[in-house]
Amino acid sequence: MSRINIVKKHLGRQLPLIVQKGEDGFYVVECPLFDGCYSQGKTLDEALVNIREVIDLILEEKETRETLKHYHLEEVSLHTITV
Repeated sequence: MSRINIVKKHLGRQLPLIVQKGEDGFYVVECPLFDGCYSQGKTLDEALVNIREVIDLILEEKETRETLKHYHLEEVSLHTITV
């Protein structure tokens, strides 16, 4: 299956992302659904464009597509705790 067809097949899917702004001012974005799926950017918009490219690339892997096939997002929540 071509890369374009793989990406089209998964259009409209919602994936969880974690975004953090580092001390250096760069935004780091991670998709915790997939191992090693992270990127960064100088701005939030740049970081989100970059993570989309990473996700498009890893969707070429059969194992990743299987994970996504069985994933159905219902609710996402992020909490912090001060220690």
